[in-house]
This record gives sequence, C-alpha cells and structure tokens, in this order.
Amino acid sequence: MIARLNHPDYDRWATQIRATGGCRQPIHLRGKIDHYDKATGQLLHRYTTKHEPDGVLRVPCKTRRASRCPTCAETYRADTYHLIRAGLVGGKGVPDTVTSHPTLFITLTAPSFGTVHTRHEKNGKTQPCHARRNAPTCPHGRTMSCTTRHSKEDPRLGEPLCPDCYDYTGTVLFNALAPLLWKRFADSVRRHLAKQGGLLLKDFRHHLTLSFAKVAEYQRRGVVHFHAVIRLDGPGGPEAPPPPWATADALTQAIQHAAGAVTAKAPAYAGQPERILRWGDQLDIRPITMNGDLTDQAVAGYIAKYATKAAECVGTLDRRINPLDNLEAYNLRTHARRLITTCLDLGKEPDLADLRLADWAHMLGFRGHFSTRSRHYSTTLGDIRADREHHARAEDITTGRLPLFDEDTVLVISEWQYAGKGHSAGDALLAAAITGTPSPTPQHLDGSRP
Repeated sequence: MIARLNHPDYDRWATQIRATGGCRQPIHLRGKIDHYDKATGQLLHRYTTKHEPDGVLRVPCKTRRASRCPTCAETYRADTYHLIRAGLVGGKGVPDTVTSHPTLFITLTAPSFGTVHTRHEKNGKTQPCHARRNAPTCPHGRTMSCTTRHSKEDPRLGEPLCPDCYDYTGTVLFNALAPLLWKRFADSVRRHLAKQGGLLLKDFRHHLTLSFAKVAEYQRRGVVHFHAVIRLDGPGGPEAPPPPWATADALTQAIQHAAGAVTAKAPAYAGQPERILRWGDQLDIRPITMNGDLTDQAVAGYIAKYATKAAECVGTLDRRINPLDNLEAYNLRTHARRLITTCLDLGKEPDLADLRLADWAHMLGFRGHFSTRSRHYSTTLGDIRADREHHARAEDITTGRLPLFDEDTVLVISEWQYAGKGHSAGDALLAAAITGTPSPTPQHLDGSRP
C-alpha cells in the first residue's frame, strides 16, 4: 500500500479506480484502440495501455452477485429496477398508457419437503416456531416440535427439524425443474385466457399479449420461488390496450387455474419411480396500484433486490463446485452441504443427466436465470447499458477526454487481451478509501472467513 501511494503514477491509478466505481474485482485489460481516417489511412488517435499503471486498464467486473462485488451488483440492481418500473408506468420506449393495463404481482412458492424451523409474527410479536402440545416423534426418534422464538438472524431458520426425514431429493429436483414449471405455467395462463375470450390458442397473439418480468428467490430452506409482474397488453405489446374482456379478474382466474394445474415430471432413476412436481399451495396475487402499499416503486425495488442474490442465504457457495472437492473443507451449513451432496450424487445418475445437477450443485440444482422477462414487457438491460455508455462517451467528448470524430469517416481497430483481475491486499484498502466503499472482508480461497 505504501509503495502504491508513493509511486509516480498513483494519480492515474486512482483515476482508474474511481472509474470502476469501487469494483472489488476489476478486470485487467492490456491492448490498444486505433482511429484511422478511412479515406487516407492516416492514424488520427491511439490509446494504449503501455502508459497506464502496471500496463493495464482496469474496468468493472459487472457481476450481478452482491456477494462478489456490491458495487457492480448495485448497478445491476438499479438497471433491473428501471427495467421493471418502465413496464409499470412507462418510459424507455414504453408508453405511459401502460398504467391502464391490468397488472398483477404474484408469488409462486414451492411445496413442502419437510418441517423446517420458521419465524412467525402476530401483532408484531414473535411466535414459537412449531409449538405442539402432543408433538409426534419421527421414525428417527426426534420430537417434531420447537418452542423457540427465532430471531431474524437465527442460523437454524430453514433447517429441518429432522434432517433424516427431510426430502432433499425432492428439493433438488424441484429446483432443477422450476424453470420448466414456470414455462408451463405461462403457457397455461395463455390457454385459459384464450378460453375465456372465446379464442383459439393460435389466434391468441392477434388479440392479446401476456407480458411479464420475474425473479427467482431462494428461501432459507434452499428451494426457489418466483416473484413476477404479469401484465395484459393488446396485440404486439404495450402500445395497444387489451380487449375489454381481458380484465384483472380474468387474469387472476387464469393464474389461479394455471398454478394448480401445471406439473413437471422428474425421470425415474436407479429403481426410484417418476416424481410429479407442482407449485406449492401458497399463491399470492395482488394488484399493483399507483398509490397504496403495493406501488410501482415498491414492486420494482422488491424484484430488483433479489436480482443480485443467489443461494448465499442458504449457506452455500457463490461459485461452481468440483465433484472432487472436499465439502468438509468449506464453511458450509449442514443443511446446505446435504443439498449439495444430493446434487452431486444425483448428477451421477444417467437418467438424470439432462438436469446437470452436478454442474449446478452450488445453486442447489436450479439452473435458470434469476431475472427474466417476456419480449414485450419493457426495455432490455442491454439497451440500458448502451444508453449509459453513450452518455459517458458524449460526456468524455464534451470535456475533451476523447476526440470528436465523424463515425462514418473513421475506422476503429481494437486489440485487447485479458491480463488478470482483482486487487492486491494493499490496493484493495486504498480502493475502498478512494471510493468510499466498505473494505472487503478477508477470505480464504474457498470463500470462508478466517
């Protein structure tokens, strides 16, 4: 750290750090950019990293995971917030009239795979976990009762009362098939709406468009559930209003029908029969209003928050796990370790090879993207990032940091090589001081804390 502070190029290094916004693991690039006049071949401008500190250019890692880089994850969260909100109130290419379209916020949960420690509140007072006067005893000799009033940070939350009774296989298979369940759910909603409108399914898109944006959230027990904004548009998207019969009540009925009707089948393996998986009994459907408890801002903020998270709340790792890794060497909760072990064991079964459970063991079997949207919901994350890059480039040209060229007459040739990522221990402390971001907690290579 002292050597960096006293180096002649410290000011330029600090400028790079500020440009990354405090990224904890910036990507190091080595290369150059040349601007040539197309007509004459004359070199108009050249940028090269040869004169940069350490001979590299540091750029943000742009990860969405808050566990890896809170700064870049915050950018991802903000972009997701604006994407979701644009589909509720308009903007970014979506007309303001979208506020009059029927729009619901729903939560689809997973079924029960065993009794787990939970936290209940009634009138602001925490209730006992599972208080039972005549609690039964499970086949493994454990009393299925818990009178503890768990705090919000209690590490036992989500863990089964009896791990040997808990259905770890069902949990993993549900996570793996959750994306398929969502697809069938959306298709079923469309079929039911078409039936309500007296339409053939093939004619549905000529009268109505089902637009949605969803995010997956891990519960403490290690199973995913989905939060989604679902909106009804006219043919082609939000520019046209839906037909008069396509109301919020009609959408509610279609969602209730689809949530109870769709299933996904887990293949049979090693003498075990096929399993039919479906959504849980808890289904939450609420209208989104411009004022009240469930406003557009509240919904957008809620969904964007979970777009930066993964399975960390369960106590697992945020990177892939090698089947040869010794799980005992990692700082894992017992419940998370058993879920990961189940993924690795089932991943060896040929009949379950298509689920790729071993590859997604760190995600407890879930292999879908956490934040997805339909084509017509609103803008895209790519468009939002392109607008931000265009704004930054225009500002650099205005302030003289970049030359102003006519793009039609200039040929741009770029050559870049990956040269590493991250900070040294001293650079990490300086970067945190320069950008005002919290200093990263020291960790071992496996992610555990010393």
